[in-house]
Amino acid sequence: MLKKIRVDIENQQKTIKIPTGMRLLIRRCCHAVLEMENFDGCAQVDVSLVDNMRIHCINMEQRGIEAATDVLSFPLGENGVYDENPETGEKQLGNIVLSLEQALKQSELYGHSFNREVGYLVVHSMLHLLGYDHVQGGMEAVRMREKEETVMKQIGLPRGNSYVMEDE
Repeated sequence: MLKKIRVDIENQQKTIKIPTGMRLLIRRCCHAVLEMENFDGCAQVDVSLVDNMRIHCINMEQRGIEAATDVLSFPLGENGVYDENPETGEKQLGNIVLSLEQALKQSELYGHSFNREVGYLVVHSMLHLLGYDHVQGGMEAVRMREKEETVMKQIGLPRGNSYVMEDE
């Protein structure tokens, strides 16, 4: 059973003003994913809020991809085994790097709130930290999407009709 989660959030950008409640939303999303997954023990996650230029550099350095992206996940565990902080007993889940600049663009593109986009990206990234992957597609991607939407509904940010593109 989840005892405690520590979410360290570091704002490393000046492009987007962080709205009131955004840090709380990020923490709620992390907690909701771990609750849904019946995570056992205490956990720690680091979240870095960056701009497009910074995430572009990290994407190039870490993945060899010459482009900005919305979120990057750097898991510290594998197969449910994580390093533990010897002082606190917290399992070190990993790092989330989120471009607020890209999240704002995507919220406008998809026609939903900035909070919903940031929440979705945090939930998506948390699932990656826990070992879920959608890159190969198929049932793994479907399972991950279902879990994302379950958490988004639980925290009060369900998907609207804005994802459906209709041909006229």
